Amino acid sequence: MSSLVPEGWGISNISKTCDVLDSKRIPLNSQERALRKGDYPYYGANGVQGYIDDFIFEGEHVLLAEDGGNFDQWQSRAISYLVSGKFWVNNHAHILKAKVGHETKFIHYSLVHKNILKHINGGTRAKLNQADMRDISILLPPLPEQQKIAKILTSVDDVIEKTQAQIDKLKDLKTGMMQELLTNGIGHTEFKDSPVGRIPAEWSVIKISELCSHVVDCVNKTAPVVDFKTPYKMIRTTNVRHGRVDTENVRSVTKETFETWTRRLLPENGDLIFTREAPVGECGILKDSRGVFLGQRTMMYRANKTKTSSEFLMYSIMSDYGKQQLEDFSGGSTVAHMRVPDCGKILIKTPPLDEQNKIVNSLGSVDASILVKEKKLNKLIGTKKALMQDLLTGKVRVNIEPSS
Repeated sequence: MSSLVPEGWGISNISKTCDVLDSKRIPLNSQERALRKGDYPYYGANGVQGYIDDFIFEGEHVLLAEDGGNFDQWQSRAISYLVSGKFWVNNHAHILKAKVGHETKFIHYSLVHKNILKHINGGTRAKLNQADMRDISILLPPLPEQQKIAKILTSVDDVIEKTQAQIDKLKDLKTGMMQELLTNGIGHTEFKDSPVGRIPAEWSVIKISELCSHVVDCVNKTAPVVDFKTPYKMIRTTNVRHGRVDTENVRSVTKETFETWTRRLLPENGDLIFTREAPVGECGILKDSRGVFLGQRTMMYRANKTKTSSEFLMYSIMSDYGKQQLEDFSGGSTVAHMRVPDCGKILIKTPPLDEQNKIVNSLGSVDASILVKEKKLNKLIGTKKALMQDLLTGKVRVNIEPSS
Protein backbone atom coordinates (compact mmCIF):
# COMPACT_ATOMS: atom_id res chain seq x y z
CA MET A 1 0.00 0.00 0.00
CA SER A 2 1.31 3.48 -0.82
CA SER A 3 2.75 5.53 2.04
CA LEU A 4 0.19 8.17 1.08
CA VAL A 5 -2.60 5.80 2.10
CA PRO A 6 -3.05 5.45 5.87
CA GLU A 7 -3.03 1.98 7.37
CA GLY A 8 -6.43 0.37 7.06
CA TRP A 9 -7.58 2.82 4.36
CA GLY A 10 -7.89 2.26 0.63
CA ILE A 11 -8.29 4.14 -2.62
CA SER A 12 -11.65 3.83 -4.31
CA ASN A 13 -13.69 5.88 -6.76
CA ILE A 14 -17.18 7.27 -7.17
CA SER A 15 -18.33 4.33 -9.28
CA LYS A 16 -17.53 1.87 -6.50
CA THR A 17 -18.74 3.95 -3.56
CA CYS A 18 -21.86 5.68 -4.92
CA ASP A 19 -25.05 5.00 -6.79
CA VAL A 20 -25.27 7.52 -9.63
CA LEU A 21 -28.90 8.60 -10.04
CA ASP A 22 -28.54 10.89 -13.07
CA SER A 23 -31.15 8.96 -15.07
CA LYS A 24 -33.85 10.18 -12.67
CA ARG A 25 -33.14 13.87 -13.27
CA ILE A 26 -35.85 15.93 -14.95
CA PRO A 27 -34.98 19.43 -16.22
CA LEU A 28 -37.65 22.11 -16.29
CA ASN A 29 -37.27 25.40 -18.10
CA SER A 30 -38.02 28.74 -16.43
CA GLN A 31 -41.49 28.94 -17.97
CA GLU A 32 -42.41 25.50 -16.65
CA ARG A 33 -41.10 26.35 -13.18
CA ALA A 34 -43.05 29.59 -13.17
CA LEU A 35 -46.25 27.57 -13.57
CA ARG A 36 -45.30 25.12 -10.84
CA LYS A 37 -44.24 27.26 -7.91
CA GLY A 38 -44.20 25.45 -4.58
CA ASP A 39 -42.13 24.57 -1.51
CA TYR A 40 -39.67 21.99 -2.86
CA PRO A 41 -36.17 23.21 -3.84
CA TYR A 42 -35.18 22.88 -7.49
CA TYR A 43 -31.40 22.37 -7.75
CA GLY A 44 -28.98 23.11 -10.56
CA ALA A 45 -25.20 22.96 -10.91
CA ASN A 46 -24.40 25.30 -8.03
CA GLY A 47 -27.39 25.36 -5.71
CA VAL A 48 -31.06 26.15 -5.52
CA GLN A 49 -32.53 27.65 -8.69
CA GLY A 50 -36.04 28.10 -7.29
CA TYR A 51 -38.91 26.20 -5.65
CA ILE A 52 -41.58 24.05 -7.31
CA ASP A 53 -44.65 22.00 -6.44
CA ASP A 54 -43.20 18.46 -6.46
CA PHE A 55 -40.06 16.41 -5.80
CA ILE A 56 -38.25 13.50 -7.43
CA PHE A 57 -35.63 12.77 -4.77
CA GLU A 58 -35.85 12.28 -1.03
CA GLY A 59 -33.20 11.86 1.64
CA GLU A 60 -29.51 12.69 1.81
CA HIS A 61 -27.62 13.01 -1.49
CA VAL A 62 -24.51 14.64 -2.89
CA LEU A 63 -24.87 16.92 -5.91
CA LEU A 64 -21.77 17.39 -8.04
CA ALA A 65 -21.87 19.92 -10.87
CA GLU A 66 -21.91 18.43 -14.37
CA ASP A 67 -21.31 21.73 -16.15
CA GLY A 68 -20.88 25.31 -15.02
CA GLY A 69 -19.28 24.19 -11.75
CA ASN A 70 -16.56 25.92 -9.77
CA PHE A 71 -13.98 23.38 -10.92
CA ASP A 72 -11.10 25.83 -11.40
CA GLN A 73 -11.83 27.52 -8.05
CA TRP A 74 -12.02 24.27 -6.09
CA GLN A 75 -9.82 25.51 -3.24
CA SER A 76 -12.08 28.41 -2.29
CA ARG A 77 -15.49 27.44 -3.69
CA ALA A 78 -17.48 24.23 -3.30
CA ILE A 79 -17.78 21.89 -6.28
CA SER A 80 -20.26 19.60 -4.51
CA TYR A 81 -22.98 20.16 -1.95
CA LEU A 82 -24.96 18.01 0.43
CA VAL A 83 -28.75 18.10 0.17
CA SER A 84 -31.49 16.36 2.13
CA GLY A 85 -35.26 16.26 2.44
CA LYS A 86 -37.47 16.31 -0.67
CA PHE A 87 -36.14 18.06 -3.78
CA TRP A 88 -35.89 18.21 -7.58
CA VAL A 89 -32.70 18.29 -9.66
CA ASN A 90 -32.13 19.41 -13.24
CA ASN A 91 -29.62 17.91 -15.69
CA HIS A 92 -26.71 20.17 -14.71
CA ALA A 93 -25.78 18.29 -11.52
CA HIS A 94 -24.78 14.66 -11.00
CA ILE A 95 -26.73 12.98 -8.19
CA LEU A 96 -24.84 10.64 -5.87
CA LYS A 97 -25.89 8.50 -2.93
CA ALA A 98 -23.45 6.36 -1.00
CA LYS A 99 -23.77 2.62 -1.49
CA VAL A 100 -24.26 0.30 1.46
CA GLY A 101 -21.09 0.31 3.56
CA HIS A 102 -20.28 3.94 2.75
CA GLU A 103 -21.28 7.30 4.26
CA THR A 104 -22.90 9.95 2.02
CA LYS A 105 -21.64 12.85 4.15
CA PHE A 106 -18.09 11.52 3.95
CA ILE A 107 -18.36 11.34 0.15
CA HIS A 108 -19.44 14.99 0.12
CA TYR A 109 -16.56 16.15 2.31
CA SER A 110 -14.13 14.17 0.14
CA LEU A 111 -15.36 15.98 -2.97
CA VAL A 112 -16.35 19.48 -1.87
CA HIS A 113 -12.87 21.00 -2.30
CA LYS A 114 -11.22 18.37 -4.47
CA ASN A 115 -9.13 19.17 -7.53
CA ILE A 116 -10.81 17.22 -10.33
CA LEU A 117 -9.58 19.35 -13.23
CA LYS A 118 -8.00 16.35 -14.95
CA HIS A 119 -11.50 14.88 -15.28
CA ILE A 120 -13.01 18.06 -16.78
CA ASN A 121 -13.60 18.42 -20.51
CA GLY A 122 -12.82 21.84 -21.93
CA GLY A 123 -14.72 24.02 -24.36
CA THR A 124 -16.85 27.08 -23.86
CA ARG A 125 -18.43 25.54 -20.75
CA ALA A 126 -16.35 23.19 -18.59
CA LYS A 127 -18.11 19.84 -18.24
CA LEU A 128 -17.74 16.77 -16.05
CA ASN A 129 -19.08 13.83 -18.05
CA GLN A 130 -20.59 10.96 -16.10
CA ALA A 131 -17.94 8.46 -17.23
CA ASP A 132 -15.15 10.78 -16.08
CA MET A 133 -17.02 11.56 -12.87
CA ARG A 134 -17.31 7.87 -11.98
CA ASP A 135 -13.52 7.58 -12.19
CA ILE A 136 -12.79 10.31 -9.59
CA SER A 137 -10.71 8.72 -6.83
CA ILE A 138 -11.55 8.91 -3.13
CA LEU A 139 -9.30 8.06 -0.19
CA LEU A 140 -11.50 5.75 1.85
CA PRO A 141 -11.30 4.68 5.51
CA PRO A 142 -13.49 1.95 7.00
CA LEU A 143 -17.14 2.89 7.50
CA PRO A 144 -16.88 3.66 11.27
CA GLU A 145 -14.11 6.17 10.53
CA GLN A 146 -16.08 7.65 7.64
CA GLN A 147 -19.03 8.18 9.98
CA LYS A 148 -16.91 9.68 12.78
CA ILE A 149 -15.09 12.06 10.40
CA ALA A 150 -18.38 13.12 8.85
CA LYS A 151 -19.86 13.72 12.31
CA ILE A 152 -16.95 15.96 13.34
CA LEU A 153 -17.06 18.02 10.14
CA THR A 154 -20.85 18.25 10.26
CA SER A 155 -20.69 19.67 13.79
CA VAL A 156 -18.33 22.41 12.56
CA ASP A 157 -20.61 23.07 9.59
CA ASP A 158 -23.57 23.44 11.96
CA VAL A 159 -21.74 26.15 13.93
CA ILE A 160 -20.69 27.85 10.68
CA GLU A 161 -24.28 27.81 9.46
CA LYS A 162 -25.60 29.26 12.74
CA THR A 163 -22.93 31.97 12.73
CA GLN A 164 -23.73 32.90 9.13
CA ALA A 165 -27.43 33.05 10.04
CA GLN A 166 -26.59 35.46 12.88
CA ILE A 167 -24.61 37.64 10.46
CA ASP A 168 -27.48 37.63 7.97
CA LYS A 169 -29.91 38.58 10.73
CA LEU A 170 -27.69 41.49 11.81
CA LYS A 171 -27.39 42.68 8.20
CA ASP A 172 -31.18 42.60 7.87
CA LEU A 173 -31.42 44.58 11.12
CA LYS A 174 -28.94 47.13 9.78
CA THR A 175 -30.89 47.49 6.51
CA GLY A 176 -34.10 48.11 8.44
CA MET A 177 -32.42 50.59 10.77
CA MET A 178 -30.93 52.50 7.84
CA GLN A 179 -34.34 52.79 6.22
CA GLU A 180 -35.93 53.98 9.46
CA LEU A 181 -33.20 56.35 10.64
CA LEU A 182 -32.54 57.90 7.21
CA THR A 183 -36.23 58.41 6.55
CA ASN A 184 -37.77 59.29 9.91
CA GLY A 185 -34.71 60.31 11.91
CA ILE A 186 -34.82 60.26 15.70
CA GLY A 187 -37.87 61.62 17.53
CA HIS A 188 -39.41 63.70 14.73
CA THR A 189 -43.14 64.33 14.36
CA GLU A 190 -43.24 66.74 11.41
CA PHE A 191 -42.12 65.76 7.91
CA LYS A 192 -41.85 67.22 4.42
CA ASP A 193 -41.34 65.99 0.87
CA SER A 194 -37.94 66.24 -0.78
CA PRO A 195 -36.28 65.23 -4.09
CA VAL A 196 -35.20 61.99 -2.38
CA GLY A 197 -38.38 61.19 -0.47
CA ARG A 198 -39.95 62.14 2.83
CA ILE A 199 -37.66 63.65 5.45
CA PRO A 200 -38.11 65.33 8.85
CA ALA A 201 -39.04 69.00 8.58
CA GLU A 202 -35.77 70.09 10.22
CA TRP A 203 -33.59 68.26 7.69
CA SER A 204 -32.06 69.54 4.44
CA VAL A 205 -31.11 67.84 1.17
CA ILE A 206 -27.59 68.74 0.06
CA LYS A 207 -25.29 67.58 -2.76
CA ILE A 208 -22.50 65.37 -1.48
CA SER A 209 -19.90 67.70 -3.03
CA GLU A 210 -21.17 70.51 -0.79
CA LEU A 211 -20.70 68.33 2.30
CA CYS A 212 -17.09 67.52 1.46
CA SER A 213 -13.89 69.51 1.56
CA HIS A 214 -12.51 67.39 -1.31
CA VAL A 215 -13.96 65.07 -3.95
CA VAL A 216 -11.07 63.42 -5.80
CA ASP A 217 -11.01 60.88 -8.63
CA CYS A 218 -8.24 58.78 -10.08
CA VAL A 219 -7.14 60.52 -13.28
CA ASN A 220 -4.63 57.87 -14.32
CA LYS A 221 -4.78 54.62 -16.17
CA THR A 222 -3.88 51.56 -14.14
CA ALA A 223 -0.44 52.05 -12.64
CA PRO A 224 2.27 49.50 -13.52
CA VAL A 225 2.36 47.02 -10.65
CA VAL A 226 5.03 44.65 -9.37
CA ASP A 227 4.65 41.04 -8.25
CA PHE A 228 6.21 41.64 -4.83
CA LYS A 229 4.98 43.61 -1.83
CA THR A 230 6.05 47.20 -1.38
CA PRO A 231 4.81 49.94 0.99
CA TYR A 232 2.98 51.56 -1.94
CA LYS A 233 -0.54 50.26 -2.46
CA MET A 234 -3.04 50.84 -5.24
CA ILE A 235 -6.68 50.67 -4.09
CA ARG A 236 -8.77 49.01 -6.77
CA THR A 237 -12.53 48.62 -6.92
CA THR A 238 -12.18 45.01 -5.70
CA ASN A 239 -10.61 46.29 -2.47
CA VAL A 240 -13.74 48.28 -1.52
CA ARG A 241 -16.63 46.24 -0.16
CA HIS A 242 -19.41 46.55 2.42
CA GLY A 243 -18.14 49.63 4.23
CA ARG A 244 -14.51 48.52 4.40
CA VAL A 245 -11.34 49.16 2.42
CA ASP A 246 -8.93 46.22 2.23
CA THR A 247 -5.36 47.54 2.27
CA GLU A 248 -3.76 44.11 2.71
CA ASN A 249 -4.76 42.25 -0.44
CA VAL A 250 -3.71 45.00 -2.81
CA ARG A 251 -1.43 45.44 -5.79
CA SER A 252 1.93 47.04 -5.08
CA VAL A 253 3.92 49.58 -7.06
CA THR A 254 7.45 50.91 -6.77
CA LYS A 255 8.30 54.12 -4.96
CA GLU A 256 9.05 55.77 -8.29
CA THR A 257 5.65 54.81 -9.71
CA PHE A 258 3.93 55.99 -6.53
CA GLU A 259 5.59 59.39 -6.71
CA THR A 260 4.86 59.72 -10.43
CA TRP A 261 1.23 58.63 -10.33
CA THR A 262 0.01 60.40 -7.20
CA ARG A 263 -0.72 63.70 -8.88
CA ARG A 264 -3.74 64.54 -6.78
CA LEU A 265 -4.55 64.66 -3.10
CA LEU A 266 -3.53 61.44 -1.35
CA PRO A 267 -6.16 59.63 0.75
CA GLU A 268 -6.04 60.01 4.52
CA ASN A 269 -7.37 57.91 7.38
CA GLY A 270 -11.13 58.35 7.58
CA ASP A 271 -11.68 59.21 3.92
CA LEU A 272 -14.60 57.56 2.15
CA ILE A 273 -13.55 55.51 -0.89
CA PHE A 274 -16.19 54.95 -3.56
CA THR A 275 -16.30 52.81 -6.70
CA ARG A 276 -17.90 54.38 -9.76
CA GLU A 277 -17.55 51.27 -11.93
CA ALA A 278 -17.11 47.50 -11.57
CA PRO A 279 -19.32 47.77 -9.57
CA VAL A 280 -20.98 51.14 -9.08
CA GLY A 281 -21.53 52.22 -5.49
CA GLU A 282 -19.35 50.09 -3.23
CA CYS A 283 -17.88 52.28 -0.52
CA GLY A 284 -15.79 52.00 2.61
CA ILE A 285 -13.90 53.99 5.21
CA LEU A 286 -10.13 53.98 4.80
CA LYS A 287 -8.49 52.98 8.10
CA ASP A 288 -4.82 52.75 7.07
CA SER A 289 -3.76 55.29 4.44
CA ARG A 290 -0.02 54.60 4.55
CA GLY A 291 1.28 54.37 0.98
CA VAL A 292 -2.24 54.21 -0.44
CA PHE A 293 -3.29 55.84 -3.68
CA LEU A 294 -6.42 55.59 -5.80
CA GLY A 295 -6.64 53.08 -8.62
CA GLN A 296 -8.77 53.36 -11.72
CA ARG A 297 -12.54 53.87 -11.30
CA THR A 298 -12.25 54.82 -7.61
CA MET A 299 -13.25 58.09 -5.96
CA MET A 300 -12.41 59.70 -2.64
CA TYR A 301 -14.78 61.83 -0.56
CA ARG A 302 -13.29 63.79 2.35
CA ALA A 303 -16.09 64.95 4.61
CA ASN A 304 -16.17 68.54 5.84
CA LYS A 305 -16.31 67.72 9.54
CA THR A 306 -18.23 70.88 10.36
CA LYS A 307 -21.10 69.54 8.23
CA THR A 308 -20.98 65.74 8.29
CA SER A 309 -18.81 62.64 8.66
CA SER A 310 -17.51 60.02 6.25
CA GLU A 311 -19.55 57.41 8.12
CA PHE A 312 -22.80 59.32 7.63
CA LEU A 313 -22.07 59.79 3.93
CA MET A 314 -21.30 56.09 3.59
CA TYR A 315 -24.54 54.95 5.23
CA SER A 316 -26.46 57.42 3.07
CA ILE A 317 -24.93 56.03 -0.14
CA MET A 318 -25.61 52.47 1.03
CA SER A 319 -29.26 53.24 1.85
CA ASP A 320 -32.19 52.50 -0.44
CA TYR A 321 -32.51 56.15 -1.49
CA GLY A 322 -28.76 56.33 -2.11
CA LYS A 323 -28.74 53.18 -4.23
CA GLN A 324 -31.65 54.50 -6.27
CA GLN A 325 -29.65 57.61 -7.14
CA LEU A 326 -26.64 55.55 -8.14
CA GLU A 327 -28.86 53.52 -10.45
CA ASP A 328 -30.31 56.70 -11.94
CA PHE A 329 -26.84 58.17 -12.52
CA SER A 330 -25.32 54.98 -13.94
CA GLY A 331 -24.90 54.62 -17.67
CA GLY A 332 -23.22 52.25 -20.07
CA SER A 333 -24.62 49.57 -22.37
CA THR A 334 -22.44 46.70 -21.17
CA VAL A 335 -20.82 47.80 -17.90
CA ALA A 336 -22.63 50.22 -15.60
CA HIS A 337 -20.54 53.23 -14.57
CA MET A 338 -20.91 56.72 -13.13
CA ARG A 339 -19.36 59.77 -14.72
CA VAL A 340 -16.98 61.67 -12.43
CA PRO A 341 -19.11 64.87 -12.42
CA ASP A 342 -22.17 62.87 -11.36
CA CYS A 343 -20.31 61.50 -8.33
CA GLY A 344 -20.56 64.97 -6.81
CA LYS A 345 -24.30 65.28 -7.47
CA ILE A 346 -25.51 62.54 -5.12
CA LEU A 347 -28.13 64.08 -2.83
CA ILE A 348 -27.77 63.47 0.89
CA LYS A 349 -30.58 63.77 3.43
CA THR A 350 -28.83 65.93 6.01
CA PRO A 351 -29.92 66.21 9.66
CA PRO A 352 -28.20 68.49 12.18
CA LEU A 353 -24.72 67.23 13.01
CA ASP A 354 -25.62 65.90 16.48
CA GLU A 355 -28.43 63.80 15.01
CA GLN A 356 -26.11 62.54 12.28
CA ASN A 357 -23.73 61.37 14.98
CA LYS A 358 -26.51 59.52 16.82
CA ILE A 359 -27.54 57.77 13.59
CA VAL A 360 -23.93 56.82 12.86
CA ASN A 361 -23.45 55.47 16.40
CA SER A 362 -26.59 53.33 16.15
CA LEU A 363 -25.62 51.84 12.79
CA GLY A 364 -21.98 51.56 13.82
CA SER A 365 -22.88 49.39 16.81
CA VAL A 366 -24.57 46.90 14.48
CA ASP A 367 -21.58 47.00 12.13
CA ALA A 368 -19.30 46.26 15.10
CA SER A 369 -21.41 43.20 15.98
CA ILE A 370 -21.29 42.04 12.36
CA LEU A 371 -17.50 42.38 12.34
CA VAL A 372 -17.18 40.27 15.51
CA LYS A 373 -19.36 37.54 14.00
CA GLU A 374 -17.48 37.65 10.70
CA LYS A 375 -14.16 37.19 12.51
CA LYS A 376 -15.65 34.20 14.31
CA LEU A 377 -16.94 32.82 11.01
CA ASN A 378 -13.53 33.18 9.34
CA LYS A 379 -11.89 31.41 12.26
CA LEU A 380 -14.42 28.57 12.03
CA ILE A 381 -13.84 28.25 8.29
CA GLY A 382 -10.10 28.08 8.91
CA THR A 383 -10.64 25.41 11.57
CA LYS A 384 -12.79 23.37 9.22
CA LYS A 385 -10.21 23.63 6.44
CA ALA A 386 -7.47 22.38 8.76
CA LEU A 387 -9.68 19.56 10.05
CA MET A 388 -10.52 18.46 6.52
CA GLN A 389 -6.86 18.40 5.59
CA ASP A 390 -6.00 16.30 8.64
CA LEU A 391 -9.02 13.99 8.81
CA LEU A 392 -9.66 13.28 5.12
CA THR A 393 -6.02 12.32 4.52
CA GLY A 394 -5.68 10.22 7.67
CA LYS A 395 -2.92 12.49 8.96
CA VAL A 396 -4.93 12.62 12.17
CA ARG A 397 -6.88 9.49 12.97
CA VAL A 398 -10.15 9.54 14.85
CA ASN A 399 -10.89 7.28 17.81
CA ILE A 400 -13.61 4.75 17.13
CA GLU A 401 -15.49 3.49 20.14
CA PRO A 402 -15.88 -0.29 20.07
CA SER A 403 -19.46 -1.45 19.54
CA SER A 404 -21.06 -2.98 22.60
